[in-house]
Amino acid sequence: MQKEVLKRLIDVAAQRIPADLVIKNSKIVDVYNCSIIEGKDIAIAEGYIVGIGDYKGAREIDAHGQYAAPGFIDGHIHIESSYVTPEEIGRLLVPHGTTTIIADPHEIVNVCGMDGMNYMLEAAKETKLDIKYMLPSCVPATPFENAGAVIDAATMCEPIKNNQILGLGEFMDYPGVIGANGEVLNKLLVAINEGKLIDGHSPSLSGNDLNAYAVARIHTDHECSTVEELLDRLSRGLYILLREGSACHDLRTLIKAVTPANSRRCLLCSDDRQPKTILELGHLDNHLQICVEEGINPIIAIQMASLNAAECYGLNDRGAIAPGLRADIALLDNLKDFKASQVFIMGEEVAKDGKYLPEVHFVDIASVRGRFHVLDFSIAKLSLKPKSNHVNVIDILPGGVVTAKGVADITLNDQGEFRYQPDQDIVKIAVIERHHNTGNVAVALLRGYGIKSGAVALSIAHDSHNIITVGTNDEDMAFAVENLVKQGGGIILVKNQKVINFMPMVVGGIISDQTGEWVNEKLIAIHQDAFDKLGIHKEVEPVMTLCFMSLPVIPEIKITDMGLFDVTKFCFIPIEAENL
Repeated sequence: MQKEVLKRLIDVAAQRIPADLVIKNSKIVDVYNCSIIEGKDIAIAEGYIVGIGDYKGAREIDAHGQYAAPGFIDGHIHIESSYVTPEEIGRLLVPHGTTTIIADPHEIVNVCGMDGMNYMLEAAKETKLDIKYMLPSCVPATPFENAGAVIDAATMCEPIKNNQILGLGEFMDYPGVIGANGEVLNKLLVAINEGKLIDGHSPSLSGNDLNAYAVARIHTDHECSTVEELLDRLSRGLYILLREGSACHDLRTLIKAVTPANSRRCLLCSDDRQPKTILELGHLDNHLQICVEEGINPIIAIQMASLNAAECYGLNDRGAIAPGLRADIALLDNLKDFKASQVFIMGEEVAKDGKYLPEVHFVDIASVRGRFHVLDFSIAKLSLKPKSNHVNVIDILPGGVVTAKGVADITLNDQGEFRYQPDQDIVKIAVIERHHNTGNVAVALLRGYGIKSGAVALSIAHDSHNIITVGTNDEDMAFAVENLVKQGGGIILVKNQKVINFMPMVVGGIISDQTGEWVNEKLIAIHQDAFDKLGIHKEVEPVMTLCFMSLPVIPEIKITDMGLFDVTKFCFIPIEAENL
């Protein structure tokens, strides 16, 4: 800050000169005292709050008794999982009162390496939403898959110094941390020695394993699924991020453990939130609604969406309405549905009545376009000939991305190949490597998806984003994969070797260059065709569910381009099941 700017802030605060903007007649949400301040103005100059009191300004706004809350901060989100660019996610989120997000771009970095990181940093400059990034810590997420890049400790040393990067993203290789793996320790030390934070990812860890994970300076966790896990992590000093996304809905369960005594160590986050969810339910305003519905004091809820997140991530210039902080403010109609009528970022009115006000400009995507390198794929690679008809299957569990390790007796034809039987609801699932021309194709079996005809193929397959396909027959699966590559990635639905719906996603094969509304309309149509034309179970989210079937850090069993993977044992297993 320059000396003349500081002098002007002090002069405005002391009422020697008028403010740039004064918000009058609001009920100020005081997250420090957990109370409401009435009858005071909010004075703003140079983008900062300079005072709360009686002020005059060059521009004055009458809030008409609305609540003035600090702008909301999402503590952990993957922009790529919204299927839109950083510029577009800003347009979608800001009208809901969100002014800052902590984004982990490990999806695009897994595809494009540091080209992806640099693209996200540049794109963030084109939105009023303040996007802070975590540097992806696990690219690839595990050594048991092929990603588009390998980001090692040496590669991290320079970008970790960027002021827009707050630390290391979720450290998914928790076995590597617990086992004190040498390269894992090198990565952790990159952040520790720079005084940067490390986000956590520790599903189901407990006891000494959790101690070992926490002692490595892991700062947060958003993977709690039970009250017991939340309390266990709080007692070990971790901040807890209460997640409510499009795929994972943990908030109502976890909020039952939040009390006035421990709430200041709890944040709100969405992790993965698709345009449909944002457009229909909102963003952190929806989280706040849920908190109040579950009995949380609304000001404590706002603390979790603002001050707590700011303190957790060391953002000392925001998180409350007080002199010296950024003028990131949301004017709310009430503290029940938390609808924002106006949103200010650095004192600029950026949203009004649900509309984003600035013009949206987009950066060039040439450096991250496409990224498909598929070698010698053919229908023959989808063949599955188990040595026994007693096999392991990936069982879909409703309501999340966790799977179960199941067993089944399947039907084999005369050549010993698996054949789909409608009464079993077991189909082939395959992952095709698309980054390095390895030619890898892994095939396994999935139960509970419900597909009765045709095939689905995606190039959104967390976290390495190889191609993943599910289908009732090899012909449709192969046709889907081949046409997915031709369209530059995204989503495709096929039946009788004809495309019945598709959505190109040209940014790394995982992000659309279209608007959130366009993406939403396409997803609605794709979902409807998935249910009506392919017969996928209506209680299964057909795209998001499939996206996570290749993520080998979420229990219990997944598939990568290298094979069927048991997450609980952290090793590959054969398709054939053991006979007990």
